[in-house]
Amino acid sequence: MAMTTTFFHSLHPSSSYKTGAVSSSFVSVPSSSSSLQFRSLVSDSTSVYTRKRLTGNLRRLSVTVSAAATTEPLTVLVTGAGGRTGQIVYKKLKERSDQFVARGLVRTKESKEKIGGEDEVFIGDIRDTEAIAPAIQGIDALVILTSAVPKMKPGFDPSKGERPEFYFEEGAYPEQVDWIGQKNQIDAAKAAGVKQIVLVGSMGGTNINNPLNSIGNANILVWKRKAEQYLVDSGIPYTIIRAGGLQDKEGGIRELIVGKDDEILETETRTIARADVAEVCVQALQLEEAKNKALDLASKPEGTGTPTKDFKALFSQVTARF
Repeated sequence: MAMTTTFFHSLHPSSSYKTGAVSSSFVSVPSSSSSLQFRSLVSDSTSVYTRKRLTGNLRRLSVTVSAAATTEPLTVLVTGAGGRTGQIVYKKLKERSDQFVARGLVRTKESKEKIGGEDEVFIGDIRDTEAIAPAIQGIDALVILTSAVPKMKPGFDPSKGERPEFYFEEGAYPEQVDWIGQKNQIDAAKAAGVKQIVLVGSMGGTNINNPLNSIGNANILVWKRKAEQYLVDSGIPYTIIRAGGLQDKEGGIRELIVGKDDEILETETRTIARADVAEVCVQALQLEEAKNKALDLASKPEGTGTPTKDFKALFSQVTARF
């Protein structure tokens, strides 16, 4: 006869795993079961039998597991997976296949081929709700890395001391991409029962006169900020990461700095490697300390401070919810 232990409360799985669909007010598992780590309940392939016992007016239901419970990795969709930061996040998730099943959403066939062209990379336009639905269906978490990207007007000649001018293509303004496109993703995620959204934005949104807002006269930070507020109000657990100036440098070798309300922009440490932003995104999917928080993110210069390894402690410093 199998030895069992009965729990009189719900088991809450670790955020980096999803569980089998089992619900009971009394759950009994073998005392040697790995589910005592609260990582999962009963997988679909585990044989289960039940017995009912009446004790006075109390009906007691015990579920006895005849095999060790198994864990399943989280299915995570990265939108903007063809971008420079999105590619790194997607790659990191792929490398940690014991914890994650990675999906990507890109806008073009060329972007899909750039990141490997696997079947789990979807092509879709975030401005079209129907186009992104297949990618979002069945995921556990969403990492949003989409953003409007300005283009430089032709004819710029730096040798003449000219300053470059930028514009956004028709239909690809921040209002369409950073507001409507992100709103579409949040709505689709909520309808699909997604459990967490990590949204990557930019610092500077507290200042309407930030120079980024003047690019193409498009107020990009205003629209990003509006999407962030929409996410906070959605009821979906979230992490908002407002990165400093992005650099194409090696990650994992600098001390990371978190802040709020653009306070970091008043210091000399206003930049961060894309690889470090990507790692913070992945860590946010695994740590409860990251949920329902918004943070500004930068790093100390290489060679100063201690490279950040304890992300639980990093997220614990954050108190802002928006």
